[in-house]
Amino acid sequence: MVIRVQKEDVDIGALITGAKKHGTGAVVVFDGIVRDDDITEMELEAYEDVAVAEMEKIAAEATRLHNLLHVDIIHRIGRLSIGENILIIVVSAGHRPEAYAGSRYIIEEIKKSVPIWKKELTKDGGRWVPGEHGHGAGKPRK
Repeated sequence: MVIRVQKEDVDIGALITGAKKHGTGAVVVFDGIVRDDDITEMELEAYEDVAVAEMEKIAAEATRLHNLLHVDIIHRIGRLSIGENILIIVVSAGHRPEAYAGSRYIIEEIKKSVPIWKKELTKDGGRWVPGEHGHGAGKPRK
């Protein structure tokens, strides 16, 4: 299991290979990317220790609820360009329904509770995007 916040990009192929445990019948990959919504770049910041701890809890709960065999969650921070990976979730399970349900559970819980903030940068400046989590919206406090 890999759970972390990092600036570097992710080797998704290596994560898929690592998720193929004994008994695996399905691997589901979620790759959240910076989309072109009239922005030039995106800047992401996180309260890293809390973000990792919260993602570890989410992974454990998803594993319990959906009988997952393996979970990786990597959330990137820093300045990212259009088309770059932001969030990678790789899960494996014995069967397809559990793998899909586990992946969906993880992304929805991350959006609710992990303290990560994003700023959309445009040619005219930028704006902090209000989050769905309970840690406040707007620009992170340092």
